[in-house]
Amino acid sequence: MKKTTSSPCARFTLLISPLLLPFIAGAQETLVVSAAPQAALPVLDMPAAVNVVYGDDMRRATPRVNLSESLHGIPGLQVQNRQNYAQDLQLSIRGFGARSTYGVRGIRLYVDGIPATMPDGQGQTSNIDINSADAISVLRGPFSALYGNASGGIIDVKTQAGRQPNSLEAGTWYGSFGSWRNEAKASGATGDGTQAGDMNYTLSASRFTTHGFRERSSARKNLGNARLGIKLDNAAKLTLILNSVDIAAADPGGLGYQEWRAASRQAPRAAKYNTRKTIGQRQMGLRYDRQISKRDDFSLSTWVGQRATTQYQSIPQAPQRNPGHAGGVISLARRYQGIDARWTHRGELGVPVSVTGGLDVETLNEKREGYENYISNDTVPTFGKKGKLRRNERNLIWNLDPYLQTSWQLARTLTFDAGARYSAIRFDSNDHYITPGNGDDSGAVHYRAWLPAGALKYAATDAWNLYVTGGRGFETPTFNELSYRDDGTSGLNTALKPSDSTTWEIGSKSRIGNGLFTAALFQTDTDNDIVVSRNIGGRSTYKNAGVTRRRGVELGLEQRFADNGQVTLAWTRLDAIWRSNVCQRGDCNGKRIPGIARSMGFVSLAWVPEAGWYAGASLRYTGSVEANDANTARAPSYTTAGLNTGYKWLHKAWTFDLFSHIDNLFDKIYAGSVIVNEGNGRYYEPAPGRHYGIGATVSYQFE
Repeated sequence: MKKTTSSPCARFTLLISPLLLPFIAGAQETLVVSAAPQAALPVLDMPAAVNVVYGDDMRRATPRVNLSESLHGIPGLQVQNRQNYAQDLQLSIRGFGARSTYGVRGIRLYVDGIPATMPDGQGQTSNIDINSADAISVLRGPFSALYGNASGGIIDVKTQAGRQPNSLEAGTWYGSFGSWRNEAKASGATGDGTQAGDMNYTLSASRFTTHGFRERSSARKNLGNARLGIKLDNAAKLTLILNSVDIAAADPGGLGYQEWRAASRQAPRAAKYNTRKTIGQRQMGLRYDRQISKRDDFSLSTWVGQRATTQYQSIPQAPQRNPGHAGGVISLARRYQGIDARWTHRGELGVPVSVTGGLDVETLNEKREGYENYISNDTVPTFGKKGKLRRNERNLIWNLDPYLQTSWQLARTLTFDAGARYSAIRFDSNDHYITPGNGDDSGAVHYRAWLPAGALKYAATDAWNLYVTGGRGFETPTFNELSYRDDGTSGLNTALKPSDSTTWEIGSKSRIGNGLFTAALFQTDTDNDIVVSRNIGGRSTYKNAGVTRRRGVELGLEQRFADNGQVTLAWTRLDAIWRSNVCQRGDCNGKRIPGIARSMGFVSLAWVPEAGWYAGASLRYTGSVEANDANTARAPSYTTAGLNTGYKWLHKAWTFDLFSHIDNLFDKIYAGSVIVNEGNGRYYEPAPGRHYGIGATVSYQFE
């Protein structure tokens, strides 16, 4: 791989002065998360930009349907709700993932240690169960590269571990646009987790239905999640994870600017083509943890799953007449599996040092078919029906990634962390649909890269840490991007290379009373960014053409006050620009990268006693977002507000929680997200105006 030319760290020294502020020491921060495939540390002590959102906070007076309900308080994370359950949320971290037109790209997602991101870098949030989540950690910056391909950032979801006393919970929520969610959860344990044979469990199931804000945007989602743990002996435990999700969703598609401004709820093409998607996924994971000695720990995780997807697109008949076109219906059947083994040793080599080494192996087998999205009767097409076969291939992806991470306590106040991952990924495709005008697209390509990262942390006081960190990452093409060559000939686009990036970051973390203030300055340079080259017979082809630079500042404050008060502040400034010309017409050099807001701000205030009345208010600002590389279309900036309140009643073993919320309080008209570089100029995915929700939860604890 070609190395990216990185900016010297010295360029940041002029910017560091705002971080060097003395802060007041306060209560001990005890939150523990995993910053990389190594060990857990308190957030204050981690030499990386990390935020954690607790499950209880995510569930308070919310629908519990989308991550966009509760992650806006994380600096550097842009969460956009497309109001389209066929295409998932639009997530980006420091700009990584912003160009994704569906699903999640450029960010690695994990749910209880099982990747929700496939080996080629394509991920989805559909199997994340907010109802049973214990915490969600978001890692930004150089150390995310230690997770391998497409790790511009990490979102790590942990399910609640059951504990005594055993409990049962049932809840319901009703909201605008005919939206319903009903859920049930059971959790508990047979012991305190210290004795052999002690078991714990969490079982959660929910059903969500909605008519949708827009026309043709109805959806149904059934979700199940289970976590079962057992203490094998004094040194070992075993955890079983089960997950299932089924989704059926209409796809309203994007709108042109005039369509959006005239009638934001319309979906003029969805009715004609009956655009929709169905998803079914089942997966199982097993994790074994053993303390070998006082200095050594071993863990082994393995998982297996299958995912089936069928999608009907709004493609006219004419392009599909081209013999090389793959049709307007996508049918995918995927089977995936993986194993991750790691060993951690804590010892001394002149100074205290810990070493973690591991191996991650993942495979994906895919059967991909394409069909015409119409049937003809006397030459008159009826759209929304599965027609003739136009694509049939078997694809295989695997990765083999050894990794190593070390932490050196150089002095009482000085710690050095360093790690590296060698990522090797192979794509192999066998084409079984070969006809006149549609040649053999079989082929294989192999990518390899060393991904180093390092950090130096200085503890100015017990409550104030400073750090500097740097690292390299890379992102391979997905199978979709590899499928077709730029010149129209048969075979995989083997000339397409991964994009690679170099990131430098300086940060400060300080306890302030009962809270934590964080600040980070960063710069990321990428090379070989993957961009759309052109369309050949209705097929999108891709090329390496992009050199980009992202410079940003992130500020965050999480503070508790007066026993029951909470305040969250977050601000992000991100200048993301092209440093090369990626446009077919004109010059894009110096233009903003589309899909990325230059500024984002969030503030929330909440009063959350253990029982009785509680309430909260929030204000969110998102700057304008460019919709294409040429910066000729954009979604305007907007500010929205929300209110919520509820009453929690504790009576013996019972807990009753009644709540309501109002979102977009001032009925702001805005685009919730954009479809980057949409070929027909239909960039805009509208957000709803003022909308409401009410809900109730009841739980019982068995004494």
